[in-house]
Amino acid sequence: MFDLAQLQRAQQVVHAAMPPTPAHAWPLLSERLGATAIVKHENHTPIGAFKVRGGLVYLDRLTRERPHTRGLVSATRGNHGQSLAFAASRYRMPVTIYVPQGNSTEKNRAMRAFGADLVEFGEDFQVAREEAGRHASRDGLELVPSFHPDLVMGSRPMRSNCSAPRRTSISSMSRSGRDPVSAAASWRAICSAFPPRSSACSRRWRRPMRCRSLPARW
Repeated sequence: MFDLAQLQRAQQVVHAAMPPTPAHAWPLLSERLGATAIVKHENHTPIGAFKVRGGLVYLDRLTRERPHTRGLVSATRGNHGQSLAFAASRYRMPVTIYVPQGNSTEKNRAMRAFGADLVEFGEDFQVAREEAGRHASRDGLELVPSFHPDLVMGSRPMRSNCSAPRRTSISSMSRSGRDPVSAAASWRAICSAFPPRSSACSRRWRRPMRCRSLPARW
């Protein structure tokens, strides 16, 4: 669990690197929903996904608590690696990212563009992850996992959009679609308004949407 001071620092760290993502009301979607739907556009972050925040918060703590860290190593299929590469470039920290062979060309180019040393290794993510761990152990580098409290804390304040009663319904959308809060709100809203055309609109998303909105700050 995070306390208020930690969340406020995380917000300061993120806002120093990027502006809040825009949130817009979409009238056609609102018409179908029968309520005002506000879409939060996470595709407007520097990496086009919500995960950018987590890397910034992770690097902030790391450089404060272990300033002599020589570099980072991690494994990814895309957005996690872009987040670390973007954050590492701001903190001038070397970062090596392992991806499986055949990974998305666009994701690979984006990570390299942010300054990461990209290594294609293995036939799947697990093989790439294990090699990243060996690299970190061999060279004495920081191995950044795909899940870490600091990575979560970077995105946690977005949940404040869903905490206040008697406000307008919100649908938070991310290009990656992997944020559990954003994805749940988005799919519940959209699937309740439109007939399902694929297995993506499954019954588990078709529950009454109870997400409420404060003015978008993240």
